[in-house]
Amino acid sequence: MRTDARTYTDGDTSLERMALEAGALGYGAIVAVDAPAGVFGGVRVIPGASISAPNPNRAMAMVRKAPTGAFVTLQLGEAAFNRAAAALPGVHALSGAHLCRRHAFDHITARTVAERGLGIELLLDPLVRERGSARQSALRRYADLLVLHERYEFPLVLGSGARSCLDLRAPRAAAALCGLFGLDRDEVEAALSGVESLMAPNSPVREVA
Repeated sequence: MRTDARTYTDGDTSLERMALEAGALGYGAIVAVDAPAGVFGGVRVIPGASISAPNPNRAMAMVRKAPTGAFVTLQLGEAAFNRAAAALPGVHALSGAHLCRRHAFDHITARTVAERGLGIELLLDPLVRERGSARQSALRRYADLLVLHERYEFPLVLGSGARSCLDLRAPRAAAALCGLFGLDRDEVEAALSGVESLMAPNSPVREVA
């Protein structure tokens, strides 16, 4: 099931309309940050918890307070934080790679993420909203991450970061944006279908060679 892994309802679009518009674009579910679970027009709304913390201890405390059934993402930061974040229980995916310094998400973190079956969330919003050097920086960070993804095969998920239904992106548009940093159409489809497997209980821990 295609799922937009990151939407918000603090903008000008209600939760119901966001879900219905996503359904019209071909999605079966959306993750809505700080919103309740629901179903609208056959589109499932998965509550989302987006966590940003100054240190691993604070991050863990915030993860424990996340609503039951929420898709929990944790914002990446500096290299030492990222290595610790990759080992925290209760997190489904790490996000914000486009904001990291180069090499802050390194092979050690990538290996831990792969071994623990965590996902890496890629947001489309910076590729749409940003211009000039900021957009190029986001593309470079995503391309760097893709090199590690190809080596360690950790899951990816895609989120629009939409705060309005106008910010939603159809799967074809998402594939075009992802092609700018090297993610092919099949990989995009896998990333759009990754949220449910990351949330599945007792997901197997992978052994990485």
